[in-house]
Amino acid sequence: MTDRDYMMRAIELAKGGLGWTSPNPLVGAVIVKDGRIIGEGYHERCGKLHAERNAIASLTESAEGATLYVTLEPCCHYGKTPPCTEAILEQKIARVVIGSRDPNPLVAGKGAAILRAAGVRVEEDFMREECDALNPVFFHYITKKTPYVVMKYAMTADGKIAARTGDSKWITGESARKKVQELRHQYMGIMAGIGTVLADDPMLNVRIPGLKSPVRIICDSGLRIPMDSQIVKTAKEYRTIVAYAGEHSGEGCKEAEEKEEQLHTAGVETVSVPDADGRVDLRKLMEYLGKQGIDSVLLEGGGTLNDAALSAGIVNEICAFIAPKIFGGAGAKTPVSGIGVAHPAEAVMLTLRQMETIGDDLMLRYSVD
Repeated sequence: MTDRDYMMRAIELAKGGLGWTSPNPLVGAVIVKDGRIIGEGYHERCGKLHAERNAIASLTESAEGATLYVTLEPCCHYGKTPPCTEAILEQKIARVVIGSRDPNPLVAGKGAAILRAAGVRVEEDFMREECDALNPVFFHYITKKTPYVVMKYAMTADGKIAARTGDSKWITGESARKKVQELRHQYMGIMAGIGTVLADDPMLNVRIPGLKSPVRIICDSGLRIPMDSQIVKTAKEYRTIVAYAGEHSGEGCKEAEEKEEQLHTAGVETVSVPDADGRVDLRKLMEYLGKQGIDSVLLEGGGTLNDAALSAGIVNEICAFIAPKIFGGAGAKTPVSGIGVAHPAEAVMLTLRQMETIGDDLMLRYSVD
């Protein structure tokens, strides 16, 4: 096996932490001695041992003189766990091959420097592109302090998210819908607009046993969310935040305060982030969510919220499921509404990152340029 084979194994191990490590990164580690893997591990959950220490804990023999392959630069500071650089030096590992550089100011080159100073051979940027692809959420959150936002929608081959009656169940097949449940587990938050709540009365949870449900975030400028909606009725079971655009004085203030009190009693958190037009300011909302420790948001909005999110520049990635169906109809809803651009040159530009067939449906993942 080659260096590339061992790093590929570390990358695959890292994916085992999907949905569980936030706001920490996904990291995998493999320890090799005399051409044999003698230890491997990954960061399983936030607050638990890092990948390097899990790999060390699994050792089948002494790691003295061995090579460690790790997808992200080893940490060198005390957080919820001790520095991984200490463990590497204690094991007398001779060589460390690193994939991604850590943008966290507490690490950022210091981990590699400590190892080199102690006489360890360190190689950086090995398969960096592949390793970086593990952690777009972490890299964004640690540098921007706001959530990484993935806009998700399902549409027909002619670009419709519902029939002309508004009926949208079901556009995609069972396999694609299962994939969406896995995406909900993967990201810390899920966001929808009040239009979706009023039309569909969704739960916005994860229905696969063993997976976690995200924090539910509802954009509701006028606090119209019904007290008997599934979102409100289950707020004590799933953390729920309703963002609205209320003022602290003027007409309607008393009614808004009363509605807020009712929502708080039901377990719903509220935050007022108005823009100049009396709507939810999505940029301010992202700043608020970032301070709440929410590193990522799966946006499952309708056309109105999707349009607002793109206009606000908060969308980092788009995940589109395309079903082999045609609905037709000029009035049928599309993923992004609003007035649209006047000229093709004004389009929001995307870069295709992934294309996958899921059942009879197609999943396309784009980064927003």
